Amino acid sequence: MDFWQVIRARHMVRDFDPNQEISEALVTGLLSAAIEAPSAGNCQSWHFVVVRRAAVRAELAQAAGGQSFVAEAPVVIVVCADPARSAQRYRERGRTLYTYQDTAAATQNLLLAATDLGLGACWVGAFDTEGVSRALALPDGLIPVAMVPVGFPLQPSQRTTTRRDLSEVTTYIE
Repeated sequence: MDFWQVIRARHMVRDFDPNQEISEALVTGLLSAAIEAPSAGNCQSWHFVVVRRAAVRAELAQAAGGQSFVAEAPVVIVVCADPARSAQRYRERGRTLYTYQDTAAATQNLLLAATDLGLGACWVGAFDTEGVSRALALPDGLIPVAMVPVGFPLQPSQRTTTRRDLSEVTTYIE
């Protein structure tokens, strides 16, 4: 797909084919796209946890308020922030803002790469942070920001949501 096709085709997928596994090469491709994201001062204050183990995926689904599709995806990539890494250069603003911007950009790259690779994925932000941290045994200092269940879509699908018109969301100061 070309760039604009990927941008316009990306949408959230919550139904995954249980008979298709995700290869290491595909996971590596997703992560490679994620780390190409911009980051404040090139601090790259992110860390990724790749979860294949069914029991841990089930714990993540529970921490996400019972969103069962999280457990049903063959892979869940948890994008974590490392606020201390960003704070080394940018102090409090790095700790409280830039690290989250960095992880958001990485998550978006991951979602776009999934679309380009023919995979389905969903950005999950509604979860209990402590529950996810416990399920992953995250070290102190890493904060889960997004969970991205990934798999081959159960059925071909396409984006059905619309976007607000540019005139509604843009102000020009000339």
